[in-house]
Amino acid sequence: MLGMALAALDSTIIATAVPQIVGDLGGFAVFSWLFSGYLLAVTVTLPVYGKLSDTFGRKPILITGIVLFLAGSLACAAAWNMASLIAFRVLQGLGGGALQGTVQTIAADLYPMKERPKIQARLSGVWATSAVAGPALGGLLAAYADWRWIFLVNLPVGVVALWLIGRHFTEPQRTAHHGGGRPRVDWPGALAIFACGGLLLTALVQGGVAWAWLSTPSLLLFTGSAVCGAATVLIERRAAEPIIPGWVWRRRTISAVNLALGALGLLMVAPTVFLPTYAQSVLGLGPIAAGFVLSVMTLSWPVSAALSSHVYNRIGIRNCALLGIGAAGLILLAFPLLPYPGAAWQPALIMLALGAALGLFQLPLIIGVQSSVGYAERGTATASILFCRQVGQSVGAALFGAVANTTLNDRLAHAPADIRPGLPGDLDAVSHALEHSGALTAHATDYLRRAVAGTVGHVYLGAATAAALAVLALLLLAPRRFPVHADARTAETEPGGR
Repeated sequence: MLGMALAALDSTIIATAVPQIVGDLGGFAVFSWLFSGYLLAVTVTLPVYGKLSDTFGRKPILITGIVLFLAGSLACAAAWNMASLIAFRVLQGLGGGALQGTVQTIAADLYPMKERPKIQARLSGVWATSAVAGPALGGLLAAYADWRWIFLVNLPVGVVALWLIGRHFTEPQRTAHHGGGRPRVDWPGALAIFACGGLLLTALVQGGVAWAWLSTPSLLLFTGSAVCGAATVLIERRAAEPIIPGWVWRRRTISAVNLALGALGLLMVAPTVFLPTYAQSVLGLGPIAAGFVLSVMTLSWPVSAALSSHVYNRIGIRNCALLGIGAAGLILLAFPLLPYPGAAWQPALIMLALGAALGLFQLPLIIGVQSSVGYAERGTATASILFCRQVGQSVGAALFGAVANTTLNDRLAHAPADIRPGLPGDLDAVSHALEHSGALTAHATDYLRRAVAGTVGHVYLGAATAAALAVLALLLLAPRRFPVHADARTAETEPGGR
């Protein structure tokens, strides 16, 4: 849990300190890469670390991830300009990829199926606590100490995590490699995955922001990712120990969950990216209050996940997940029906219900996949579903960003003639104008707020469509009863079991 806390806290703590970082180091035009570079490194390394943990064991991979993360944290604290800070954030991400996937896999190794919801809910609680505490802690450190402490606070947590893992977590030697002989690593496949994922995520993250979608950089990046993707398939087919084995997509259980959690990544963009804008621009809340409206989802999610076993033990994993994602789709459809301007408790109530629904959806699917494979395949299977969720989130950010800009541009183009000349041109500019609305007339302010409300409503409709895609993936591909591997039934037969 301490290892997971490193990755979880780091994904939120830096957000509120960006103004201080930019003021000290400069580089305002590229500061978004503080987030994008970290996300890219985590995403493209997930499948690699999953395979390595199956080959060499969980403990060395987890320790390597923590060491890389701490080295990146120390380097970030010593950064001298924005370029060096971005590079060191990528180094942090290389460690974060090992932390996210390996911790989830170890939880499945150590706990039998009936106990996994409790431990997975505790891990979800780590993310929930980080989502609430991270921005506040980052703001406090930046305001009253120095933004470099945001990275230095990782060091004591990481050192304690390393000590606990080194002292208390043991794996039998026989689990290090199951194939006999010297372990072989598919390094060409790993490099191909790095290249394909890096080019694709860069195109998705920067398209429509740093350059137009149909510009030369976007087309070159997408073409390069397609070529690398084809090369990856050829390399993986010929490799003796491929990083992404073909069985990941040939088994209905895993392929269905991969697609369903990819749709979850799409869906999650609506609340995490666009709800704070809605809360501040439409409801007029401050940043802290807007963060609370979003954070209530992280309160109900782990509670629902912890109780999900009572549901899927009665109706099955697939039906439990269908119940959760079906309810989530209906909840998302309710968002555009909120009254204007409304009160803060209304979207907060929707987020509370959404967290409860998604707790019934995500955790049973993760447990179902982990329980369908043996120890030697569990790291790869877990990493594949986390990888698909991360890619879905990147695709969702690009797709819903385009939906939001198209909707808002249409609203601005059809604004009344008396206010049209002074209106800003995109969502960020509109949000900034509403935060400093002294220069706007009451009519223009009201029109812009309604435009933002309509824009976010369209994004939530898109998120409901993503929920429908997850339902289709489960109905068409997932088996009615998830298979359970022999060593997943009880911890007595599993490495590290008690």
